[in-house]
Amino acid sequence: MSGSHEILARPSLGERIRLLSYLRDETVGGVLLIVAAAIALIWVNSPWGDSYLALVSWQVGPAAIGLDLPLGVWAADGLLAIFFFVVGLELKHELVVGSLSKPAQAVVPAAAALGGMLVPALIFVAVNSSMERGDLSGWGIPMATDIAFALAVLAVFGRRLPVALRAFLLTLAVVDDLGAIAVIAIFYSDKFSLPWFLAALAMFAVYALAQKMRWTSPLLYVPVALLAWYFMHESGVHATVAGVILGLLTRVRPDPGEAESPADRLNHRIHPLSAGVAVPIFAFMAAGVDLRAIGIASAITEPVAIGVILGLVLGKPIGVFLGAWLTARFTRASLAPDIAWRDIAAIGVLAGVGFTVALLIAELAYDDNLLRLESAKGAILAASLVAALLAAVALRLRGRHHSRVFEEENRDDDGDGIPDVYQQPNPR
Repeated sequence: MSGSHEILARPSLGERIRLLSYLRDETVGGVLLIVAAAIALIWVNSPWGDSYLALVSWQVGPAAIGLDLPLGVWAADGLLAIFFFVVGLELKHELVVGSLSKPAQAVVPAAAALGGMLVPALIFVAVNSSMERGDLSGWGIPMATDIAFALAVLAVFGRRLPVALRAFLLTLAVVDDLGAIAVIAIFYSDKFSLPWFLAALAMFAVYALAQKMRWTSPLLYVPVALLAWYFMHESGVHATVAGVILGLLTRVRPDPGEAESPADRLNHRIHPLSAGVAVPIFAFMAAGVDLRAIGIASAITEPVAIGVILGLVLGKPIGVFLGAWLTARFTRASLAPDIAWRDIAAIGVLAGVGFTVALLIAELAYDDNLLRLESAKGAILAASLVAALLAAVALRLRGRHHSRVFEEENRDDDGDGIPDVYQQPNPR
């Protein structure tokens, strides 16, 4: 077809190495996240459940500067700022040198992510606007995809998934996270204070200047980052926004003679902390859905819960697939030979695993309504489990083909540590 181009092609060798390293950290983090959430769920619904609730609501921090916060809030506002800093670093990499740096390659995953955010939100709104006791406040909840949880599913059921599909899932999730943080900043922040916000902007300017001037001392960056977080927290905009902005301001191209860029150095150091500590602790603090009073049946039959479940389980795959397919048709793009549209559909189902950011938005949307908060959280857990199981089936259906592609991508007959497909005259 005239003017057509290929999408979801195999990434370059350098991108492949970086991608697989990043995904390994996220996979381990996903397992820890699931374990932490399970412990919280069991604990809060045990005879000792009140002690869990007391722990989450235990206030610590300096009251003089307004930071005497419950541990649950510290996890959401503090630890998730680390997570979003890593998201910002990854997004900056993708925009500058990765899969989003070339418009022809970026448009399909970006459209898939957009569809995967819009359709679930519309389903949630449709459900809650048409049912008695509906509440539209949580429309942003089913927009989020949890890359760590999704990769934990892949580690069990999709270990031989082609690298291009893994890259597509990562790009989808990173763009998705950017959309979610924008939604949080615009729609789920309150009591906006312009002076504090301007102070946060000043810290971002100092950070950007330090990057431009090639300053490297943590004695500068750590205080600037902490002040940016604090000022953003006091401004009324959710503090996690500071994390993603700092990530986006970090230099991603290495200078001549520089082994790796500041973004890559920080990613290597902070990503394990984010995936292995920050996100699992947040999951532990946020996933404790107390079903002792309302019961599981009541929790998941509330309009809020129905909207979340339908949004994640149905809306995500529909939105991801339609976004990608319509954009590919409009731009006359074709999939790489080893990838089929049913693979995109499977990734869309897997994208319905919404956890970390979905729980955060639920807490922001329903912090003043315990019944709806518990219903939303229970629905997130239930929908993520259903999406994971459906994704496992979808991935298994293509397991033989994926195994063949995996073997081709990893064959190293000459034993030099470089897959042979990257040493062919025209590696695809």
